[in-house]
Amino acid sequence: MSVNRMFRTCPSSGLVFHEPAEKLMRWNAVAAAVSLLIGGLLAIGVVLTRWQAVHLLPADRFYQFLTAHGLNMLVFWIIFFEIAVLYFASSTLLKARLATPGMAWAGFWLMVLGALVNNYSVFRGDSSVMFTSYAPMGAHPTFYLGLILFAVGALIACFVFFGTLMVAKAERTYHGSVPLVTFGAITAAIIAVFTIASGAIILIPTFLWSVGLVEHIDSLMYKTVWWAFGHSSQQINVAAHVAVWYAVAAIVFGAKPLSEKVSRGAFLLYILFLQLASAHHLLTDPGLTSHWKIFNTSYAMYLAVLASMVHGLTVPGAIEVAQRAKGYTHGLFEWLRKAPWGNPVFSSMFMSLIGFGFLGGISGVMMGTEQLNLIIHNTIYVPGHFHATVVVGTTLAFMGLTYFLIPVLFRREVAFPTLAKWQPYVFGLAMMGVSLFLMGAGTLGVPRRHWDIGFAGNAFGYEFPGAAWLMMALAGIAGLVAIVGGGMYLLITVWSVFLGKKITTPGFQHVRARDGIAPSPQPVAAAIAAHHPSAGAGGLVAPGTFALAMVFLVSFVLYYFINWKYLSTVWPLK
Repeated sequence: MSVNRMFRTCPSSGLVFHEPAEKLMRWNAVAAAVSLLIGGLLAIGVVLTRWQAVHLLPADRFYQFLTAHGLNMLVFWIIFFEIAVLYFASSTLLKARLATPGMAWAGFWLMVLGALVNNYSVFRGDSSVMFTSYAPMGAHPTFYLGLILFAVGALIACFVFFGTLMVAKAERTYHGSVPLVTFGAITAAIIAVFTIASGAIILIPTFLWSVGLVEHIDSLMYKTVWWAFGHSSQQINVAAHVAVWYAVAAIVFGAKPLSEKVSRGAFLLYILFLQLASAHHLLTDPGLTSHWKIFNTSYAMYLAVLASMVHGLTVPGAIEVAQRAKGYTHGLFEWLRKAPWGNPVFSSMFMSLIGFGFLGGISGVMMGTEQLNLIIHNTIYVPGHFHATVVVGTTLAFMGLTYFLIPVLFRREVAFPTLAKWQPYVFGLAMMGVSLFLMGAGTLGVPRRHWDIGFAGNAFGYEFPGAAWLMMALAGIAGLVAIVGGGMYLLITVWSVFLGKKITTPGFQHVRARDGIAPSPQPVAAAIAAHHPSAGAGGLVAPGTFALAMVFLVSFVLYYFINWKYLSTVWPLK
């Protein structure tokens, strides 16, 4: 088959797909959905055990479920989906052939094998070491082997992505700079290479230790290096879901960045500083100096925070400018009220942006302050924070992109359109509740890792205030609703991809326009892939976004100093 015949153009969006890249995107998306299903089923046991009134699982089974849940959700689901995004951002947006498809498939099957081996290790019953797997707590050798295989496969995928960029440049499939969405994907891939290298530095010796070839693993060294892998893997997610925000703004509204140079500069700050946030997991460790801790979690990390604030301003700002150009100019927020809230592509993205900024961003900065970290370190506050960033932020953004890709990539109609319209709200709002309630319980001291906050049978028990028990119960209820929302997403996507009606007629709209899920009538390829070097004055005509930014600033300042007040009660002066 000739190279030209291996390309197809989507009639409704104008996007160009290279056949090998298209197949890999599909398979990675399916593997991601399977991982999400496994993680979601395990979440039922975790939620019903942390809800103290139910307390479903015994201790050994709880830690087994928690280990598998964390790995399937934080590693396998998200990274499989991110590899699909990398291929989309390189091959499709640049209209380029995928470099070395054979190597890409080798990377994919290594990732699949690694995920299977790791899950096998956990479910065999002797590797319940949780996501962090801190030494000297040891797991079966297949636990580390599975992660190593998965990481090698992901690294190969990143190199195929970079190779595809070189192919596009050499064959001149685009002009000027790469699109902003692709630039965001490049950021994610660069951070991924750093992350995987950090994982190799610590996981390979730990694997050798598990089989008896290395005598000793220093626990402090393990923890320090591991967080360069464990936390930085979540920074890949941040760069990826921000790129998705820009893509959705272009898909739904044809929105252009307010200033592409500023947005690219913010992505560059991610590359230089974002993974330094790993230090906030080490702020109570004795082997690191206060100078190192303060520099990494304040002066350096604030530059990464600045980058996120830039994206949080420019994405809604670009949407506001696009909406006002369409005539929605009355008051500060008509552009937002008249947004297509029935379109899950948009609603998922916008709730991702708000939840990531207000819940994940503010709590993350607070956790990254050395003094304030002491009051919430290793409490249930920490899972509350990362459910706001990784679940509300990343997963919800990926769900929104899925609704766009089902008709465009899989060429199927979206099944159950009414259910699809409500799914982002059920999942997103419930998960925001989970994050808030866990952070509230953590502020009251509920531990992160202990199976039983009632400490039944312990000689030295501790009685938490009644509000903590209430917060954990509300988190349990919200968690069950969120699991329902995740089930809705899987039902819609799986049914659509495997049983949905095929789209065969050129230009056919897969859902009636009034249902709000159909692609934009105009081709979106140009909007996503466009480079706008002259854009930059739009920020002056986005007053609604500026007002929202002021609300964020006030919320941040109030919450930050409320926590200083909490800290002052820890050591009262007498």
